[in-house]
Amino acid sequence: MSNALRILIGGEFFRRLREEQCFYADKTALIEELVGESTSAMVSLLTRPRRFGKTLTMTMLREFFDIQKDSKDIFAGLNIAKNTTLCDAWMNKYPVVFISLKQVEGLNFAHALGQVTELFRVLAIEHRYLLNNNALSESDKTALQKLLDATVSQPELENALKMVSRALRDHWGKPVILLIDEYDVPLARAEENGYYAEMVSFLRNMLGAALKTNDTLQLAVLTGCLRISKESIFTGLNNFACYTISDEEFADKFGFTEEEVDSLLSQAGLFHKKAELKEWYDGYRFGNGKEIYCPWDVLQHVAKLQKNPLAKPQAYWNNSSGNRIVRSFVGRTDLNIGDKFEALLAGGCVEATIVENLTYDALHASEDNLWTLLYLTGYLTKASPEQMEDCGMTSDSEATALTIPNKEVRKIFTSSIAAWFTDTVQTTDRTVLFNHLWAGDAAQLAAMLTEQLYATISYYDAHEDYYHAFLTGILSFSRWRVRSNHELGNGRPDIFVLDLHGKRAAIIEIKIAKDRASMKEAAQSALAQIEAQDYALGLPSILTKVYKYGVAFWKKECLVLGGEEEVPAE
Repeated sequence: MSNALRILIGGEFFRRLREEQCFYADKTALIEELVGESTSAMVSLLTRPRRFGKTLTMTMLREFFDIQKDSKDIFAGLNIAKNTTLCDAWMNKYPVVFISLKQVEGLNFAHALGQVTELFRVLAIEHRYLLNNNALSESDKTALQKLLDATVSQPELENALKMVSRALRDHWGKPVILLIDEYDVPLARAEENGYYAEMVSFLRNMLGAALKTNDTLQLAVLTGCLRISKESIFTGLNNFACYTISDEEFADKFGFTEEEVDSLLSQAGLFHKKAELKEWYDGYRFGNGKEIYCPWDVLQHVAKLQKNPLAKPQAYWNNSSGNRIVRSFVGRTDLNIGDKFEALLAGGCVEATIVENLTYDALHASEDNLWTLLYLTGYLTKASPEQMEDCGMTSDSEATALTIPNKEVRKIFTSSIAAWFTDTVQTTDRTVLFNHLWAGDAAQLAAMLTEQLYATISYYDAHEDYYHAFLTGILSFSRWRVRSNHELGNGRPDIFVLDLHGKRAAIIEIKIAKDRASMKEAAQSALAQIEAQDYALGLPSILTKVYKYGVAFWKKECLVLGGEEEVPAE
């Protein structure tokens, strides 16, 4: 592996990637879109889902603009270096304030303010040289010292960005570039933990002072997942532009394009794996349909493949953060969304009105808000024209057709639905179902299981494992021992339930029918397998009753045969 391509997993620092010669997909043309002649916005908000390179982009901007750095070498050979006029005017020409709010996720407001105080203490340490400048006012020096000592009040914290910007302008004699990464993380955590109103007020005051009434500002760039409505956070802010995943601007500046993935795989000697990566990690459509791969997943998988060519794709995106959004949506009992989820999981589409201006406290206020949240955070994406045609939708609809982007996100949905179903089953009274099980009443068992199937979000994997997990979930978390694919007799039955106290057991074998008419044949085949494999011979000799069930599933219907009692042979 000495010739392996250098990949820095989680590499968020542009300078380190360049100096250590790690793989970097050149996104420096973003700088031209930000400060080119056609751009007029002083404040730009760029929103993208998590793990699409927002922080790396912000550290790239910092390295380019920061007057304290010499960045010519690390930008050499990149796209922006070809624009010598722009580089001469902007590269390392402005003082920069950079903060990331991604770690501000306190359990209460006081905790969150403490985390913000620590962020500004670190910022003050970075710029403590300002204390030696006699041109600075005594009040600003005092305020800076209070940041260093972490003794600031909330009003002083709300004005800290403006104060540091003013001090930098006075020191360097130039206006400041302000970079704020993941600006909305504190709002998301505040909404989850019950202090949203306090956090909205704090951020409104802090960002208002830094962006609206700050005459020291040259340019500001913010990143986040959602575009929070101007009325909530950015009230009265003029010369403000927001670019979401729906906009054509910056559409290919976050995430990997097809060409960038081709280049990565070619450099790593793994181009033969492209179809695999495309199936799992491609499918996001930004702007007017620009197809984008999730960079976090692609780099994770390529790094694994370099060590183990047989490595299987994983849901890396899911593992990097929780999936509370999907779980909360799936668990909604006040919305009729089951059929829509089933359509998505079957590869189809749903239509929704996208609400670009959201507030975190209103995310769950309507179904459209929830579909918008799944769209803006990367769980869903715009359907292609071909997908829309397959779903019977037309492009002239005012609503947006949404679909699951790839196999990885589909896995996140299915695992979330399975977890939701397990949680639901644990709180459900299944006494009647078990009474039928232990009475050998196959017809009533089939009726109850069919009822459960219709109450459950199905995802039609066309595999037995879905129905296996469904039935195992219903039978588990009871006072009886439930085993799945456990060795018995001459094989492994799908499920057996053991009640030692009652000296009884139930053996269950599952088959999928190709249509409704063949369900009886499939159930009979399952029963025959139980006999042919002598599963009952593997049960404890203490038992006096064994129930054998052949279960056939077709879509949301269930047929159960068997249930006869027998006394095992001694």
